[in-house]
Amino acid sequence: MGKLAVAAITSLWVIPMSIIVNHIVPEPYMDEIFHVPQAQQYCNGNFRSWDPMITTPPGLYYLSLVHVANLFPGMLLMKNTTQSFAEACSTSVLRSTNAVFAVLCGVLVYEIIRFLGPNLSDRKVTFMAVVMSFYPLHWFFTFLYYTDVASLTAVLAMYLACLKKRYMLSALFGTLAVFIRQTNVVWMLFVACSGVIDFTLDSTRQKEKEIVNQDLHQASDRKGATLRSNLRKRKPDSSSDASDRFNHGKTVSFAKDTSGLLYDTYAVISSSWNMKWRLLLKFSPFIVVVVLFGIFILWNGGIVLGAKEAHVVSLHFAQIMYFSLVSALFTAPLHFSVVQLRIMFQKIHRTWPVSLLLSLVALIAGFASVHFFSLAHPYLLADNRHYPFYLWRKIINFHWSMKYLLVPVYVYSWFSILTLLAKTRRQIWVLVYFLATCAVLAPTPLIEFRYYTIPFYLFMLHSCVRNSGLASWLLIGTIFVSVNVFTMAMFLFRPFKWSHEDGVQRFIW
Repeated sequence: MGKLAVAAITSLWVIPMSIIVNHIVPEPYMDEIFHVPQAQQYCNGNFRSWDPMITTPPGLYYLSLVHVANLFPGMLLMKNTTQSFAEACSTSVLRSTNAVFAVLCGVLVYEIIRFLGPNLSDRKVTFMAVVMSFYPLHWFFTFLYYTDVASLTAVLAMYLACLKKRYMLSALFGTLAVFIRQTNVVWMLFVACSGVIDFTLDSTRQKEKEIVNQDLHQASDRKGATLRSNLRKRKPDSSSDASDRFNHGKTVSFAKDTSGLLYDTYAVISSSWNMKWRLLLKFSPFIVVVVLFGIFILWNGGIVLGAKEAHVVSLHFAQIMYFSLVSALFTAPLHFSVVQLRIMFQKIHRTWPVSLLLSLVALIAGFASVHFFSLAHPYLLADNRHYPFYLWRKIINFHWSMKYLLVPVYVYSWFSILTLLAKTRRQIWVLVYFLATCAVLAPTPLIEFRYYTIPFYLFMLHSCVRNSGLASWLLIGTIFVSVNVFTMAMFLFRPFKWSHEDGVQRFIW
């Protein structure tokens, strides 16, 4: 019932907003001027045609073909088109591909939260899934023909299948995700690593549980035999019970102490080696896709397909800092509340030598990132239609010291994100998540908030299981909706013109 509720509620805002956007902005805008004509070429059957300015694979265009093929008979019946199949691939119809994926994405979010938090009520899971569907970067590009919504949907489908240990299906969704956006190969590796971590640690815990149960069973048998033989000779002695409780307490204590990063790493490596052939068999589909992707990079001469001179891989470590702050601001009730601040302070106080060292290293890395690896892409400096243009000029580049003053906020935001994740996942999983996020963001020279969507969703999906307070989620939903109202109003109702270029310009993420 919850899935249907999420799909219905998502449809309630997807359909009317799509109609409004298509009415006010009927022509392709921004990157759509490349994507829409390319998809229309495919609708015409020209599969060998390719625009050299397009950087991503053609996965979205093939999905649009399937979408239009499903709509076309109904369009003929309703007399919405009297033309050929190619004529049916209008801008509005192609944009509706993402509308369908937005609904599917909401259902996937519901399913993942339900899997990760089985004790949460159906109503609460539905509410969380609906709130997440309003995430501004996801919500805005639902109404345009970009790859973001389809990309997120494929990655979430891949992750859900892996959580359910359906690894072949997960790899198939991963292949689709890479075919939509090639950087998703990093998230495919992340999902595979997550599957290996769960698989190996589950096996380790199961073996430890069997050993503990066997020891307890043997101790119980010995204790029973002793009691039966001495029942009439002496009073009951509690020393055996105390000994058993002590041994059991050590076992429980050991289980609790084995949640650290070093133990997790050792357990994963040793278990992986012991069951290497079994792991290779189960995760071979992921390996095949990654190997084929490596061959593609060698053949293509790089990761991007077109416009290679404008998308050169660069070390942009400051991008990692920007992601933490943007994500923390969007979910401010989780990061800047009194409760979270107290948790962070208590954690630092409890393990102050290690925390002090980590904080010092993080601050040094942060200062080095913004000083040596803070890039200003020509697109960022020249295009005043994007919000990062104004954030760069008005905040980051407002004064030479500003980028350094923001470093402590970046570091706190990252520590807060990782602390929230560590409440629900093993530390080795959190480390893999951090490395995957860095691998996706650091090589991208352009500050583009759309690239933050997948790591943001993965963070929220795991954080919501433990941070399920209604007040926090209402505040987050309010932030999302407020940003959406502002950005969409600016996009639709505040157009402007450039003196050096014809046509109407609009503000966009």
